Amino acid sequence: MVPFDRVILIVLDSVGIGAMPDADKYGDVGSDTLGNLNSVRPCRLPNLRRLGLANIQSIPHQQPIAQPEGAYGKAALASPGKDTTTGHWEMTGVVLETPFPTYPNGFPAEVMRPFEAAIGRRTLGNYPASGTEIIEQLGEEHQRTGSPIVYTSADSVFQIAAHEEVIPLEELYRICQVARRILQGRHRVGRVIARPFLGEPGHFRRTAHRHDYAIKPPETLLDRLFERRVFTYGVGKIRDIFCGRGLSGFVLMNGNSDGMTKTMEAMDQYPEGLIFTNLVDFDMLYGHRNDVEGYARALEEFDQQLNDLLSRMRQRDLLVITADHGCDPTTPSTDHSREYVPLLIYGKQSRCNVNLGVRNTLADVGQTIAENFGVQLAHGTSFLTSLLQEARV
Repeated sequence: MVPFDRVILIVLDSVGIGAMPDADKYGDVGSDTLGNLNSVRPCRLPNLRRLGLANIQSIPHQQPIAQPEGAYGKAALASPGKDTTTGHWEMTGVVLETPFPTYPNGFPAEVMRPFEAAIGRRTLGNYPASGTEIIEQLGEEHQRTGSPIVYTSADSVFQIAAHEEVIPLEELYRICQVARRILQGRHRVGRVIARPFLGEPGHFRRTAHRHDYAIKPPETLLDRLFERRVFTYGVGKIRDIFCGRGLSGFVLMNGNSDGMTKTMEAMDQYPEGLIFTNLVDFDMLYGHRNDVEGYARALEEFDQQLNDLLSRMRQRDLLVITADHGCDPTTPSTDHSREYVPLLIYGKQSRCNVNLGVRNTLADVGQTIAENFGVQLAHGTSFLTSLLQEARV
């Protein structure tokens, strides 16, 4: 019998909790997504606080409580980098030795020439940019020429934006698949991302038809659980990040609120195994746009839905809340930030008020889940025993 029949793992995409010691190498000194955000716009987060959020470290306007109901701590990223793929891979047991390549000056001719030849179109852009800004800058020319817009960021991404009425979705997805095949070897970026949009000049808007083409990961927690016939279910972009591998099922989502709803629907339907959710709005809609108010509201909305999720938890459930990197909306940068990520763990049969401290790697999360289900990963130190040392009070 496993200690917990079901684990619900929720990733608050980009909700970091302070710069890591090597943040200077990434231009992220002073980044603190939760701390700086609450300094500027205090958030009402009663349910995260009750689990121990404010006990992890001092957060402005968030008072710690004497007896939090969960275990709490924070984790460093042992892998180099600060992108989605790196963070998710590490939390499932994969620690990278070298970072994925980035392109602060755009992609070189040895990438772009074969790409344009293969798709039969010239391209626009090819420089780091905000996705909303670059479609405003180049969207009209794209409509006139039919040339897709290529751009990147400080992260390891090759992004292709196209108006859905100029380049239909299926063609955009095919173009992304061409890029994915070309971007190998030293140009093996973490993700190729389709970024479709609609509208007219001055009123362009990105649609919900984004699709990520990640590189296939080494063996992860999902693979080990799937091999052991443990049910695994992805909500949101989990399927894309792991190329669909190791999943018994998945569902896409339209925003954080829908992602939480679909997570709770999965809880109603699947009584055992792992439910793995990514809530991307914090990062995609607010962090990258330096939208402080939007970020704060999104956290408060998550906190409200968290109360409903907690009320649905069964006796032998374990909830794990963490993040994959930071994206501080209060700094001049609109890119991800090299930060620690929070850890909040709750279960009716898990210990209350457990300080997990500072974990050396986010892989500790994966190793803990692995041990619960009777498997082992190559990296990480499980803290499962700390959750089970005594009965809850």
